[in-house]
Amino acid sequence: MLSVAARALSSSRRAVYLQAAAIRWHHSKYETSQLGGPTGTPTHRMYFNRQGSPLSPWHDIPLVADSATKLYNMVCEIPRWSNAKLEIDTKSPFNPIKQDVKNGKPRFVANVFPYKGYIWNYGALPQTFEDPGHRDTDTGCIGDSDPLDVIEVGQEVCVQGSVHRVKVLGLVALIDDGETDWKIFAIRADDPMASKVEDIGDLQTHMPGLVEATVDWFTKYKVPDGKPLNKWAFGGKPKDAAYAHSVIASTHEAWKRLVHSVASTNANGFSLTNVSVESSPHYLAPSDASNAFKALTDRSPGQMCPDPLAEKQADPAAGFVPRSAPPKWYFVSCGGSIAN
Repeated sequence: MLSVAARALSSSRRAVYLQAAAIRWHHSKYETSQLGGPTGTPTHRMYFNRQGSPLSPWHDIPLVADSATKLYNMVCEIPRWSNAKLEIDTKSPFNPIKQDVKNGKPRFVANVFPYKGYIWNYGALPQTFEDPGHRDTDTGCIGDSDPLDVIEVGQEVCVQGSVHRVKVLGLVALIDDGETDWKIFAIRADDPMASKVEDIGDLQTHMPGLVEATVDWFTKYKVPDGKPLNKWAFGGKPKDAAYAHSVIASTHEAWKRLVHSVASTNANGFSLTNVSVESSPHYLAPSDASNAFKALTDRSPGQMCPDPLAEKQADPAAGFVPRSAPPKWYFVSCGGSIAN
């Protein structure tokens, strides 16, 4: 049962959400606002700003949070246990988090036995880029054109758009349609377990079975959509933290080359607009960025959508369940078939 205060919030929130701006704090430095429809709809977009100035979560949030302790910033795209496939939009101005869409329909991951949606908080490392023009010598495959993916294994369920300082523990290397798709294992620096895990071996000691479950999840999760089992570099075995740090450094250099590229060399249509890399030809001064963002949002379809954090406070169960979560459950065999 909801409390009186929660019911009051639920009944009044519609008016609040229809305000011209619905901004909420996630972090001491960054705010987010949602435009278009809610999570699970094709028009869903979450934009970032700092002190009233718009920014790109890909280009303007620093990769390194603390160089002395080797902590990185992670942008949470998908909260644990949810199904909606959300990602940083690398090709739209200011790179909002968007609902992934295929053939005009929002994409959701299936519930594959014994898992419910994503089994960790899933996000990206800003200022990284898996270069499709570079073939990795260890995996033999090119990059997948995205920022590095992060699997955050701490105990809290993160909020979409939140930014966290994380400790890197290792990685696995998924091969997706012939492209290297690194998956970085990390844990929030403020998690109670963070002081006990420094490397992939510690993760396997303190959270036995999690690495294996991660490989199993990624191997099978596309089968309900009619695709084959996914493949792995290194036989699906994890690499340690040192290896992961080297991959992060390499992809950070690739991002630097990208953000400094001129329009004529950006054949893939990435949006490189930023407010922090002054040496980049795509840099905008704060006032110009604000004007550009206003022009963008003035023509954005839909209205400001409900704030998931407020929904979570009003109804704890609703905060973690996408509005159109797939109700089906699948059992995928090791051969890649589905039990009916």
